[in-house]
Amino acid sequence: MRNTKRTVLAALFAALTCAATMVIPIPIPGTGGYIHPGDAIVILSGVFLGPVYGGMAAGIGSAMADLLGGYFVYVPITFLIKGAVGFLAGKVFQHFMAKGRAAWMGVAAGGVLDVLLVVFGYGLCETFLYGLPAAVGSMFPNMIQGAGGLVLSMFLYPVLSAIPEFSHLAGLSHHDR
Repeated sequence: MRNTKRTVLAALFAALTCAATMVIPIPIPGTGGYIHPGDAIVILSGVFLGPVYGGMAAGIGSAMADLLGGYFVYVPITFLIKGAVGFLAGKVFQHFMAKGRAAWMGVAAGGVLDVLLVVFGYGLCETFLYGLPAAVGSMFPNMIQGAGGLVLSMFLYPVLSAIPEFSHLAGLSHHDR
């Protein structure tokens, strides 16, 4: 039963990721990409669902946003990068919790990984797609996007962890929330 709940919640997080990505797109000149609040849900997917389910929810939800938004060339790139963010955010959160550290530190560490993977992952891909000048030009906006995801995930984490089902999935005790 636990895997069924986790699967349903992963589908919910994928849908939330897609919606949060598409709701407020701010175009990035030169690349055809955009800044959005979806990265916060990508990070929280890993935190609440764990590495595997969180990575899949993050990758699928983000790739769906690109597919529905007409950014076809980015669909596989986004699936890999955002899936990796969700996976690693889940891994690092679990590591922090196992070491007895504060839960918010695990969320923040996942946010830092998001910034790094978004900036350098898309930077590498955009070098091949558009050339080095355009890729370098997209790095600062991608850094803003990742930093925004980090900050927003820090605000959303306490709200979501107050929901018993989410806190149970993340393995949180009342003290950890």
